[in-house]
Amino acid sequence: MNLNATFIVQFVVFFILAGFTMKFVWPPMMKALDERAQKIADGLAAAERSKAESKEAEKRVQLELAGARDEVQKRIIEAEKRAQMIIEEAKHSASEEASRIVANARLDAAQQITKARDGLRTEVATLAVKGAEQILKREINASAHADLLSQLKAEL
Repeated sequence: MNLNATFIVQFVVFFILAGFTMKFVWPPMMKALDERAQKIADGLAAAERSKAESKEAEKRVQLELAGARDEVQKRIIEAEKRAQMIIEEAKHSASEEASRIVANARLDAAQQITKARDGLRTEVATLAVKGAEQILKREINASAHADLLSQLKAEL
């Protein structure tokens, strides 16, 4: 066979194969490559949007956290003020209660002193009567001399 003929046949087969490839293989392959490039571009755009949204969300979160911190700080201050008011009220009521208890104790002490004085007066009167009986060596009738004893009691 002739080298030129082989070369021409190969040249013709090459152009037929190139034409077939250009007509039937190349368009679907280019379409697939274009679709893939589009998907990659969409993915990159979505990643950029997501990155931007993430930054925006981060800013919102920081603002919300700052607001929450301020709110918590306000509530802490309010709770401290309220606790201080409760403490002051408790001190005031405890002071009033202590004053009331002291007043009742003083009143009770005064009543006990009065009772003790009355009891001592009665005992002193009885002892005076017994002493007078011993001195006079005769018996004194207590019921007959009740007025005298009452007067003696009042003087004491």
